[in-house]
Amino acid sequence: MKRRDFMISTAGVMAGMVIAPRMSFAAEGVIDWYTSSDSNIFDFWANNVKPAFEAAHPGIKINLVDAGDASGIQAIGERAIAAKQSGADPQADFFESGNARLPAGAIEAGVYTNIKEAGLANYSKVNPLAIDSDYSLPYRGSQVLLAYDTTKLDPANAPKTWDELVAWIKANPGQFIYNRPDKGGSGGNFVRRALHQANGLDPSAFTLDNFTEEYAAETLGKTWEILKDIAPHLYDGGAYSSGNTQSIQLLAQGVVTMVPVWSDQILQAIDQGVLPETTGLVQLQDLALVGSFTRAIVIENGANRDAALKLADFILSEEIQSAILTELGGFPAVSWDHVSAELRERFADIVPQTIPTFPNGPWEPAINDGWYRNVAPNVDRNS
Repeated sequence: MKRRDFMISTAGVMAGMVIAPRMSFAAEGVIDWYTSSDSNIFDFWANNVKPAFEAAHPGIKINLVDAGDASGIQAIGERAIAAKQSGADPQADFFESGNARLPAGAIEAGVYTNIKEAGLANYSKVNPLAIDSDYSLPYRGSQVLLAYDTTKLDPANAPKTWDELVAWIKANPGQFIYNRPDKGGSGGNFVRRALHQANGLDPSAFTLDNFTEEYAAETLGKTWEILKDIAPHLYDGGAYSSGNTQSIQLLAQGVVTMVPVWSDQILQAIDQGVLPETTGLVQLQDLALVGSFTRAIVIENGANRDAALKLADFILSEEIQSAILTELGGFPAVSWDHVSAELRERFADIVPQTIPTFPNGPWEPAINDGWYRNVAPNVDRNS
């Protein structure tokens, strides 16, 4: 989901020139790199990763190409499969963002490198909670947090558990809002955290394979009761914002005291002055709100596979993992004990004890449709 619609690109002309996927002709020592991420990620690579990597590896360059979206990455993956079968050059070496399971058959065709067995010096630093496949490399994350106004709420009293959060919402009517779950991941993952709360705090209880209408009705029914219970205590007696950005705007305007937010979006908003430095951030410690990781892929039959593996190892270095926090506003993919002590202290309130995920597939429409029907029946879904 390309969710940072309020952010200003810092790459200027360079980012403006990269509009759609283009064919590149493999050159020795030039890593053909593709992304489906937002412009701020492209900027981060152009301004931070690329110059640092090229300075550390003389003779190797990175050719940055915007693939447009996930379907663009998949199309290049299909090209790599065809190239493997014909013995041709796939003209691709590295996906900044990719799903190792897509396109179907890519792993079986031998076009994705087994990262776990590739001998990366820094691989052991990766947070085990972030690993999804041996054929992809988690290198940056984003997680939903609670952002609040410290001039109204003392950080010492910020809620650290779900029960504390619900108690605070009820004790401070009108001061909390979350966005409709189909309009942005911060509100959507707040609803999923309620789902976890209603079902034993066990994220593993929800998978793509175990969805049935009966199971969804049972687990979601308990969730709606939790959310209906807090609804009268929300902003304007039960209002919901229209998206991630509007929640941040309401916090910035002082209309509310606390909102769920994406970690990268809020950290950049504070850095850019959209929100004041008095904005506090906190993560629930009984079970964190849902997060996700972006995973890179190295193309096994790429002409510059070995150079691409050096790049994969480099993005796990302390230099880049720290920059993901400080420059990008993301979360490190390495365990937090591999982040500097200064940064661990600085971000102590948002270091997650858990990194729960949640499947999409049939769960997503069940959650969205059920929320409108049971929690917010008076909300116009199309508004």
